[in-house]
Amino acid sequence: MLPYSTQTRKPRDVAKGRIDGRSAEIQRLIGRSLRAVVDLEKLGPRTIWIDCDVLQADGGTRTAAITGASLALAVACRKLARKKKLGAPPVQKLVAAVSAGVLDGNEILDLNYEEDKLVAVDFNLVATEDGEFVEVQGSGEESTFSQSQLDEMLVLGRKGIAELIAAQRAVLARLMVTPPES
Repeated sequence: MLPYSTQTRKPRDVAKGRIDGRSAEIQRLIGRSLRAVVDLEKLGPRTIWIDCDVLQADGGTRTAAITGASLALAVACRKLARKKKLGAPPVQKLVAAVSAGVLDGNEILDLNYEEDKLVAVDFNLVATEDGEFVEVQGSGEESTFSQSQLDEMLVLGRKGIAELIAAQRAVLARLMVTPPES
């Protein structure tokens, strides 16, 4: 997360000489989410670094990073394939993520900072374009939650992910008509 991405200024990790626990956890989550949809055999002996700078920390910081990173990876791999550095793009499917929660007894999607601070239940969902789960994280912050609340957050989450995947597909479609870079 960049300085000024949070309410109070957050120092850059590099200034401390190490990444903080939250940054490390978010990095691992993004990595797991992307590896789940990549054919590592097609990728071959390559490492792809995706830098996700958080400009405004909100309730869905990590989920926005996953959704953006998935699109960036798909674009990068298509470019490598066009340049004949890969036989075929190794990205098997797109992945997106959303945050959800229970606030004042109501299930909500795409929490902002204030909502994220106040929710009784915090829930993150990572899924592929065909609806398969990559990761589900949910916890009662100061309470428990029912099966019906979980089910409703899953319904909301799947709907949100479908909308994000549609937006990713629209970007990829626009990029396909753009002349290849030289």
